[in-house]
Amino acid sequence: MNVLSCSITTLKGVYDISGVEVGQHFYWQIGGSQVHAQVLITSWVVIAILLGSATIAVRNPQTIPTDGQNFFEYVLEFIRDVSKTQIGEEYGNWVPFIGTMFLFIFVSNWSGALLPWKIIQLPHGELAAPTNDINTTVALALLTSVAYFYAGLTKKGLGYFGKYIQPTPILLPINILEDFTKPLSLSFRLFGNILADELVVVVLVSLVPLVVPIPVMFLGLFTSGIQALIFATLAAAYIGESMEGHH
Repeated sequence: MNVLSCSITTLKGVYDISGVEVGQHFYWQIGGSQVHAQVLITSWVVIAILLGSATIAVRNPQTIPTDGQNFFEYVLEFIRDVSKTQIGEEYGNWVPFIGTMFLFIFVSNWSGALLPWKIIQLPHGELAAPTNDINTTVALALLTSVAYFYAGLTKKGLGYFGKYIQPTPILLPINILEDFTKPLSLSFRLFGNILADELVVVVLVSLVPLVVPIPVMFLGLFTSGIQALIFATLAAAYIGESMEGHH
């Protein structure tokens, strides 16, 4: 009987896991359009956290920095180093863009690992980290594409498009295709990693609610930070590539 009871419990756990859905959405109907409300709600929370932190950081700067001021100055220096390494000496104007990308993605990823979004009851769908939705990651990737096109055109004018026939005109289709694959790789890499991390935690919590999921959650915090760094680094690298000379 004990074996039968354990088997039924295991089957029930497997059944519960099979019910986990990807992409449950809570919609707002605005005019004739449907808006992914859960993405807007969690994005506003992330933006509020960033704006609140920035306000506290710059409200009363000290000559002798406090611990909090030291932390924010370290973050700024880190973002500057990433931008300068990838873009070069003309990195200054791009620090706000790269920094915004990094901080938004970093806090979004960590919010999915730390905040219990799913326990908040919605009429339908569920809350999750903004970067757990493909629409958010695609939007961030398209912003990056606009940024590196803008950087190249500002630096070189129409001569920027000469890169498509370098080093030989035969490579024109491949070079054009490359500009389409960049946002695809950026968006799906970020989306896939964050979604996979949250699904692994959900599955482990369904099977073993105690102890086991905790190390995975800590690992998720680490990988979330790495994904934010990868996205920001690649964005800076693409901008630097569009501004450099073609050989």
